[in-house]
Amino acid sequence: MDLEGIKSRYKEIELYMPNFRIYYAVKANDDINIIKALSEKGSGFEVASLEELKKVLSLKVEPERIISSNPVKSEEFIDYAYSVHVNRFAVDSFTEVEKIAKVAKRARVYVRLVVPNEGSDWPLSKKFGVDVDTAIDILEYAREKGLVPYGITFHVGSQCNNYRNWFIAIRKSAELWEKAKRRGFRLQMLNMGGGIPVKYTYEALRIEDIAYYIKGLLQKFFPNPPYELQIEPGRGIVGDQGIMITRIIGKAKRNDENWLYVDTGVFNGLAEALGGIRYPFYVDREGELKEWTIGGVSCDSMDVIAKMVALPEPEVGDHLYILSAGAYTTVYASNFNGFPMPKVLCL
Repeated sequence: MDLEGIKSRYKEIELYMPNFRIYYAVKANDDINIIKALSEKGSGFEVASLEELKKVLSLKVEPERIISSNPVKSEEFIDYAYSVHVNRFAVDSFTEVEKIAKVAKRARVYVRLVVPNEGSDWPLSKKFGVDVDTAIDILEYAREKGLVPYGITFHVGSQCNNYRNWFIAIRKSAELWEKAKRRGFRLQMLNMGGGIPVKYTYEALRIEDIAYYIKGLLQKFFPNPPYELQIEPGRGIVGDQGIMITRIIGKAKRNDENWLYVDTGVFNGLAEALGGIRYPFYVDREGELKEWTIGGVSCDSMDVIAKMVALPEPEVGDHLYILSAGAYTTVYASNFNGFPMPKVLCL
């Protein structure tokens, strides 16, 4: 992992989105060196579990720099977070409000809207979020339970390359904001979640273009801007700042298809390959390009990392470099089939 590159990417987001408070989504890559580097730059952190929270707190990060935008949390997590003065939580159900009210009496809550995720490589809209009218009812219920209705959040989907998602999300947020105002709420915060993309095998939207577009939408739909604007980049900070170094352990030709096998796989750090993420590959060889299928190390037939990868022919023992492997790799990894998880080196 390139720590200097990560810090530069953080500063880039800070430069183009100066009115936003940045909360790094720890789930993207929870390596302690990355958290430390971002902490030193002044980043906030978004956490979803006890393990993530304790890791951030171990670096003496102040509780006011930590939020939790996971809409479904365990009571144990809420209780512990509140006990260490982390008091801002996302909700998208009445049940979640009840859990928070039980153990975190005056916590601040922000409701998650469901928004389109088309054009995002990793959509999230089916699992989380509610419509505007339900969101109002949840905020009302939170107020009745003694919680503090604090704001609104949404997520356009991870690796989002569709401006329309931000358009609809901000427009819906403005609608909810005005309805809440008419119901007597004084919301303070708009949280835009993650979604900033990085380059894989195709070009991605640039942060400066996304920032310019969002600025225009806020001017259009929020003539009186929220007191606090938040964003939660994860992949957008670390995604293209890591290279996974693998070794080729096998070659085969099966039904006119060329196969390479490497010493890692979808269960050992490349799970997003199953969901459609197409990593760039590099091998230090020259020659005619051939199409390859890249197979993982395990005995599971699902362990296929990529298909139709153009590479010169390598040999067993060569290194195969997987680029843009900085996000959602080690955090997904397991020791399935007895094979080790990747070791992380931060340079």
